Amino acid sequence: MFKNLGIGGRPELTADSCFKNFSAVFSKLAYLHALQFAFSRCSLVTVKEFRMTTPKPTNTIAACFQAAKRVRLDADLDAAHISNFDTTAEPGDNEAPGLVSISKKAKTETTTQDSPDGSNAGVETDRTEDGTSISGSKGEDVVSPGEGTESNLTKEQRMRMELNKGIARAKRNLKACEDHVEKCRGEGKSFPELRDLLVDQTWLDVLKESFSSSKFTSLYTFLQQEVNGPKPIYPPPALIFNAFNTCPFEKVKVVIIGQDPYHGPRQAMGLCFSIPHGVKVPSSLVNIFKEIRDDVGCTLPSHGNLEKWAHQGVLLLNAVLTVREHNANSHAKKGWESFTDAAIVAISQKREGVVFLLWGNSAQDKERLINTKKHHVLKAAHPSGLSAHRGFFKCRHFSKTNELLEKAGELPIDWQL
Repeated sequence: MFKNLGIGGRPELTADSCFKNFSAVFSKLAYLHALQFAFSRCSLVTVKEFRMTTPKPTNTIAACFQAAKRVRLDADLDAAHISNFDTTAEPGDNEAPGLVSISKKAKTETTTQDSPDGSNAGVETDRTEDGTSISGSKGEDVVSPGEGTESNLTKEQRMRMELNKGIARAKRNLKACEDHVEKCRGEGKSFPELRDLLVDQTWLDVLKESFSSSKFTSLYTFLQQEVNGPKPIYPPPALIFNAFNTCPFEKVKVVIIGQDPYHGPRQAMGLCFSIPHGVKVPSSLVNIFKEIRDDVGCTLPSHGNLEKWAHQGVLLLNAVLTVREHNANSHAKKGWESFTDAAIVAISQKREGVVFLLWGNSAQDKERLINTKKHHVLKAAHPSGLSAHRGFFKCRHFSKTNELLEKAGELPIDWQL
């Protein structure tokens, strides 16, 4: 039926055009299927829970579209993919709950909340594996269409779904960091507490002992002095822990280890080798892109922002997380190395099958922290212009990484930017 409408299998369609087609042919009883199909073909927001006011029969599709637009604006994201939509099959004129499930295929257990009078005619709550609750009035039928469940998605669709979840998570974390920095400035503080800048809870749990160490206390004292010095430090405070806030501990599939941040204005963004859009791409990163082109066939990108990799599970970790302007390695041996070493050790001890890409002598020194019986270590020369021809080019690390991930049942990395 969808193909007969001339819109099947066309992901470039906008939500608006899909809903205009649906509004002409779908009745109230079919609007849920229309909504799911439209969402699976459009760029909309990734959300865990989507509750909307049930549209009246005369304006069902238009109201659905308005609800979808409202969710997109509230989440303030550019693109995502809704993979599954469960809601009531026969909504009335009042509020009806709905859910977008974007995690693993849900295994649910149902509990019943008794009503205040003890009649047990309350609300049924299904709880998924990740703790998300799905509530509905007792006795309602819940539709779980087959299309869109993770088991039915192609590899490319699952990769896109994971990417979009990563984008949403990273934006939330960045916003939390920026809000905290602004709050500190409003209180007249020159520099926020470092612990408050790491907002991803999975890494906080793993690294809590590092935050309480004497070395970390000394590091914070040093950074306070540097902030009040004659030269700025990079990256901006909200981006110091960007590698961790962008790639949660349990999502790490690949680790790339750099040395310290770029020390020029507007370059450092808390991800090793990565630079923001609009900044000239350094030679090392150009060489990385050339190797990716020759290895897996990606086109050379017009920018050097590697956030897309981090959103997919690539931890872009510098050994030292801050630097003084125009003074490379100025924050080395001040305490950062102990902190980032602890992160590598945690991955080595608590995870399995992670691929470590160690380029150059400094990165390869970290091999001593890695259990090579549990993880994969790929070594090559550093991609800088001085050494790339001595073993980085033709190392084929990007295709080898994906081969290792897929062999372990993991999704590969889309290296194309």
